[in-house]
Amino acid sequence: MHHHHSHEHGHRHTETDSSRIGWAFWLNFCFTIIEFLGGWLTNSVAIMADAVHDLGDTLSIGLAWYLSKLGHKSATDKYSYGFKRLSLLGAMINGLILLVGSTWVLSTAIPRLVDPEMPMTEGMIGLAIMGIFVNGFAAYKLSGGNSMNEKVLNWHLIEDTLGWVAVLIVAIVLHFVHWPILDPILSIMFTLFILINVMRYVVQTMKLFLQGSPDDSQKQAITDSLLAMEHVEELHHIHFWSLDGEQNVLTVHVVINCSIDNVKLRALKQEVSDRLAPFNLAHTTIEFELPGEPCRDESDNLHVHPHLHEHIHLK
Repeated sequence: MHHHHSHEHGHRHTETDSSRIGWAFWLNFCFTIIEFLGGWLTNSVAIMADAVHDLGDTLSIGLAWYLSKLGHKSATDKYSYGFKRLSLLGAMINGLILLVGSTWVLSTAIPRLVDPEMPMTEGMIGLAIMGIFVNGFAAYKLSGGNSMNEKVLNWHLIEDTLGWVAVLIVAIVLHFVHWPILDPILSIMFTLFILINVMRYVVQTMKLFLQGSPDDSQKQAITDSLLAMEHVEELHHIHFWSLDGEQNVLTVHVVINCSIDNVKLRALKQEVSDRLAPFNLAHTTIEFELPGEPCRDESDNLHVHPHLHEHIHLK
């Protein structure tokens, strides 16, 4: 995943991120209320199930909105990296709510395979069309987002839109044919499809939480680029991780094979800076080590020598 964000763009992005999630929240909130009424009036268990599902979505979107707003606060002495990781927390909680919600949908749909009931189809069709429009619009609003938080939320909304497409198809078929079993079958299929995708996001978010490398090929490219510099003997303590899935952080020790004066040091620093520029890193800390100088952080040393770095598997 390569993100080309300049800092000015970053500011515009922070605004739209919160406002997009805000849109999704209010749309979902109002629609959930309509759904509960609709489910009760049409006697449709499917719509009631969807209403509960949407209620879970509304809660998690509200949480994501709050966390994304918090995430844009500037760094403090205590939280020196700022609050970007809160949006990861939001993505994690949303993913878990979605997993629980999907499990609940399955637990209601599976028993209905045995004993299906007929709902009031006209009301179902009306609600389904409305559901497709509302959730589809909210999903469209969020599809522009790059943050992990927005991606997980986007899945919430795509799931709901697909759910309503299923309700619409089933309602139309049921209007003409007495096949009530279609309803639970479709909801099970969609739920399984979403479960697989959400699991992927939850695993990815977990990796970022544990400060795993956000992109191995990018980490390798950074390593290769720095090792290609003249006078660079080896690299170690390469820590490459991400604040929120978008903003990446790099710290590295660069071992130099010659003694250098201020002029040369300044030139080296400039070259490092130029080589790292294409990677759009949010924070970098580079330590230069001179010949024969012992490394302060010997404990977790991972040396990368120029002549054998391709054999080393970077964890």
